[in-house]
Amino acid sequence: MTVTFQDIQDAAKLIEGSVVRTPCTHSRTLSEITGAQVLLKFENHQFTGSFKDRGALAKLLSLDPIQQKQGVVAMSAGNHAQAVAYHSQRLGIPATIVMPRLTPNVKVEQTRNFGADVILHGTDLEEAGVFTQAFAQKKGLHLLHPYDDEKVIAGQGTISLEILDTYPALDVLLVPVGGGGLIAGCAIAAKAIRPDIHIIGVEAARFPAMHQALNDVPLQCGAMTIADGIAVKQPGRLTVPIIRALAQEIMLVDEAAIEDSVRLLLEVEKTVVEGAGAVGLAALLTEPERFRGRKVALILSGGNIDLVVLSAIIQRGLVRSGRLVRLRAELPDRPGALGEITRVLGDVDANIVEIVHQRSFTNLPLKSAEVEFILQTRGTRHLREIEEALRAAKFTFFFPDQTQHATS
Repeated sequence: MTVTFQDIQDAAKLIEGSVVRTPCTHSRTLSEITGAQVLLKFENHQFTGSFKDRGALAKLLSLDPIQQKQGVVAMSAGNHAQAVAYHSQRLGIPATIVMPRLTPNVKVEQTRNFGADVILHGTDLEEAGVFTQAFAQKKGLHLLHPYDDEKVIAGQGTISLEILDTYPALDVLLVPVGGGGLIAGCAIAAKAIRPDIHIIGVEAARFPAMHQALNDVPLQCGAMTIADGIAVKQPGRLTVPIIRALAQEIMLVDEAAIEDSVRLLLEVEKTVVEGAGAVGLAALLTEPERFRGRKVALILSGGNIDLVVLSAIIQRGLVRSGRLVRLRAELPDRPGALGEITRVLGDVDANIVEIVHQRSFTNLPLKSAEVEFILQTRGTRHLREIEEALRAAKFTFFFPDQTQHATS
């Protein structure tokens, strides 16, 4: 194996004091929801917002003085970029970062703010990688690969040392998987300390490259995922054999489960994670029975999520939970009708966010009008109370986004 447990222990000593020893705590609420004993490793608390600080720093500190003076180049969808940029700036090493053109703006700007030169190139990490390799050779820069590098893998593995130092009796470690650097390092360390531990990787179903590689099937990925930090189409040359030897399996989770997990972590744990950082919880929520009663650690790998994306997740979550609903009603086209229905809604404490009242774009009878409300509610039980009040007032109505419809 190209990376040893000793390499990870050495990396831990090398980066100690320069990265955050992030909290690893028990989540009482998530444990009650899932039936497992859920432990959370908050790598979103690193200074640059992700676990990538560890591997990037371990690699930078391994460079000789000549390589450091010449400078480094890295390709990244965001988190590796910020980590390399920050620690390069801190160490006085010139850094250039190549990022795909569709990288979330928050990650691009934060990388620039850390002093790196940023080049936007390609539609994905693979296209950016091809350009980066040519650029490194042309400019004489040292390439810092985000996952396919022994020093990077060793740096990421220091997470397992911290988790098992706090919770040595761990049963399962759920790890986000992109190119495989995080799970490879964590698996080496965890298996050396606790050989019977189960290492389970989690990928977005739209980007199942590691799952496909381990099952020797052609690599085929989708175009986009909310878990952009692990949207990797080509797993690492070094990481695949490590994962094949040490991980039990790779689970796949869908986009809705990832969204719900981001929202749940925000609501329950009051912590912000990006899509990639939430896939472990998504796996736990998707198949809770297989983890019930076991001590399970989730690595919240990063928190660098675009605020526009986070806002959309929150809004969609409110809709799914019935706390934000659309109500459409038929009203007689006469003065006072709109006031009557709004009074009914007010009497049951439904908060009206928006009203659209129109007569032309409808198939209702000529003497009728259609009104659409956006309502804030307290949840499903409150929604049923609203339905009962409208029905008692003899209104014809329905909720187009709910599974149950109500009419007079």
